[in-house]
Amino acid sequence: MKKHWLETILKELHSEAYHWSRQCCSFDEDRAKDVLQLVYLKILEGKAVYKEKSQVKTWLFSVIRFTAYEEIKKEGRNASLDNLPEMAYENDPPENDSHEALLQALPERQKEVLLMVFYHDMTLEQCAEVMQLHIGTVRTHYDRGKKKLKEWIEKTRIEK
Repeated sequence: MKKHWLETILKELHSEAYHWSRQCCSFDEDRAKDVLQLVYLKILEGKAVYKEKSQVKTWLFSVIRFTAYEEIKKEGRNASLDNLPEMAYENDPPENDSHEALLQALPERQKEVLLMVFYHDMTLEQCAEVMQLHIGTVRTHYDRGKKKLKEWIEKTRIEK
């Protein structure tokens, strides 16, 4: 892959890549910038290579996702079962009913699929490639996430 072409693609996708990085880093802007910088370094140094098996955007999102998880793991911030947000398993919506809070309260895979589909215009097939899951699994997470968000939104409307 030619360096000039690669730089052009990265510039075109930078805004979307930054937003995805931010979402993978639980909306922590500083960490998201660090992750994105590491991703660009990996790509430019040839540690992450685009093999033209998928779309460039899908490949880039996959590199961002795994780099974010590597960095979170390095920092020792893996959530143990005791620290998982209990909202993901309750029927009550989060106290803060903003879109961001509702999405953050979902289980991780549901959140990722919904973010990719609704905020990054990706298909479920592309999500499956990024997440390295079967399409059926991605469809299940997509469906469950939408149902849970709908349930929470309806509850908050009723309460208001």
